[in-house]
Amino acid sequence: MVNIGTAVTVAVMLLVAGCDRSHQTTHRPDVNNPVDYVWELPEGFPVPLVPPDNPMTYEKIELGRQLFHDPRLSGDGSVSCATCHQPELAFTDGKPQSVGMQGSLHPRSAMSLTNVAYNATLGWDDPSLTRLEDQIRIPLLNTQPHEMGVAGREDEVIARFKKDRRMQRQFRKAFPDDEHPMSMRNAIYAIAAFERTFISGNSPYDRWAYGGEVDALDSEERAGARLFFSKRLSCFRCHAGFNFSGPLIYECSGTPEPLFHNTALYDVDGNGAYPEPNTGVHRITGRREDMGKFRAPTLRNIALTAPYMHDGSIPTLEAVLDHYAAGGRARSYNPGTSRTDIESGPDALMTGFTLTPEERNQLIAFLNALTDESFVRRATKQAVR
Repeated sequence: MVNIGTAVTVAVMLLVAGCDRSHQTTHRPDVNNPVDYVWELPEGFPVPLVPPDNPMTYEKIELGRQLFHDPRLSGDGSVSCATCHQPELAFTDGKPQSVGMQGSLHPRSAMSLTNVAYNATLGWDDPSLTRLEDQIRIPLLNTQPHEMGVAGREDEVIARFKKDRRMQRQFRKAFPDDEHPMSMRNAIYAIAAFERTFISGNSPYDRWAYGGEVDALDSEERAGARLFFSKRLSCFRCHAGFNFSGPLIYECSGTPEPLFHNTALYDVDGNGAYPEPNTGVHRITGRREDMGKFRAPTLRNIALTAPYMHDGSIPTLEAVLDHYAAGGRARSYNPGTSRTDIESGPDALMTGFTLTPEERNQLIAFLNALTDESFVRRATKQAVR
């Protein structure tokens, strides 16, 4: 096995900081009372942080699974959470911009829900969005655009489930202490519990780096790993840790500082501006220095989640590499984008690099080796058709 110091260091730190737990076996849920969920986590993964007001139980997770795939949870009964987060695509939808109820077009692409339980912030650009219970309200209740179109129709939507005896039983089992368990709040909490189970950590890279399978990566993939973790490319500086992403949160981790990055994707005014309404964290704060800053998504299952970037404007992994090798595609039509004297300029790491054709193929091979086929099979099998 090729020794990559960064990966090994991260793994050791996580095992220490993550409140190491012995392997636990899943128990069959009791048919009458909620049973606490028992995590079965990949090697090197810490226990996700679960909010105390939404403890994980098998019954709640099962209710969330049903609701996640049920179009009755939308205003007109036409779309579900799974419409934009399809299990076979690592919970993305393959579109540059997601399409909601009645064809409403979202300005951004659907982010993968792979390992969403660990994300310190959620969505592309909101530093304050830290709880799944809050994030799920956005697609349900948004009016600009209408994603699921539930705003103003909450009672109507819940009434559909109240007519379903099976769903009545599931809500009661999931929330046995609630006098009126069938509510939009409980539906959201159940979906959040279900999404926290989307744990992916059995890719060829994981089996090689953490599982001791020396042949899990071939020579081309190992060479790509060396490039990924090299100082020359510094991919790992933004796509860091066991999730190959921005900051993470888990039991005993503390609260990390949110990080967002300007990757020189646009410069529409010569001063680093991004096109409305996708101005990054600037959309939330209004501060010029936050222009074009977006969260680094996980690279796990990245081969399944095209097209790429917040607006789906880069179609392939090869094109993504070309973008970063150039120091950002905005530089090709406005060299001033590379200036450091403008307040809203790209990140300092966006300096560009050179790859030989062989190195390019090696890096693509490594990124493909982050695909966890068992995760996708399991998620697809759980889908309610």
